Amino acid sequence: MANVLAFAESRGGTLRKSALEAVTAARRIADARGVEVHAVLAGAAGIAAQAEQLGKFGADVVLVAEHEGFAHYNPEATAALVADRLSSGYAAAVFPATAQGRDLAPRVAARCGVGMASDVTGFEVEPDAIVCSHPVNIGKVIASLRVTGTPAIISVRPSAFTPAESPRQARVESVSAPADPSASRVKVVELREGAGGRLDLGEAPVIVAGGRGLKSAENFKLVEDLADAFGNAAVGATRAVTDEGWRPHTEQIGQTGRTVSPQLYVAVGISGAIQHLAGMRTSRTIVAINKDKDAPIFRIADYGIVGDVFKVGPALTEAVKKAKQ
Repeated sequence: MANVLAFAESRGGTLRKSALEAVTAARRIADARGVEVHAVLAGAAGIAAQAEQLGKFGADVVLVAEHEGFAHYNPEATAALVADRLSSGYAAAVFPATAQGRDLAPRVAARCGVGMASDVTGFEVEPDAIVCSHPVNIGKVIASLRVTGTPAIISVRPSAFTPAESPRQARVESVSAPADPSASRVKVVELREGAGGRLDLGEAPVIVAGGRGLKSAENFKLVEDLADAFGNAAVGATRAVTDEGWRPHTEQIGQTGRTVSPQLYVAVGISGAIQHLAGMRTSRTIVAINKDKDAPIFRIADYGIVGDVFKVGPALTEAVKKAKQ
């Protein structure tokens, strides 16, 4: 039977967590069908050093494309590379539904002339299809999509699949792009990164998010302190907060912002508008703090605290610090 391909996303020569999630999901498909997982890894010279990590999480073969044209994400060249590999006969391909994956997967599907299932939160493998779970209607409904094309192309929601070790002595093979990546019409001329010091929302196992209930930008220190207490947390915000300019738009979670699925989501002063819930309701565990006992956020929360965020927040921060000690 045909093998399964996974796209291993990297940035600055380092694998992203989403790469391990994609390989883990691909491993599930491959194990169900008794085939191999081949991971595509593109980057500048030296990216091959990341191949061992992919093998640790289930890749049997790592197809490495080293070229300066891949130093930054190149939409045209990367799509051509992945589609060219798929043309050699794969049963399925798995991409992360990150910003990069959302751009790349449809390009590859179009080149291959097949449909795709995007932002998948789970799936079942059948002999002739992959049945995927995909949130629709702002997350109020979970649709089942039966993908029967060859290759079956899916993109998996960040953090929906926890990276699971399945060690292999991965074989590393060098591959070339079908065309010179440097000759692409799209060129990255500058890369601006946000302020460092915190995990990206898509990478963090814990997210502490704040809403309008915090009343001012200065009070977001309460959210930052709680995130710092966890140590492995990112800070998020609602659209109302980012529209007010209290927090940067890169932290916005919701229908028009980021979609996240962390292990733990702490909502501080967030009422739970449906647009916000669409971006975080697939989180594994949700804790909500709000003074309004009828706030919509409590309908989906696993744990709810009805109280003043300015009293509950600091108390929770101290409790987390003591627990970590």
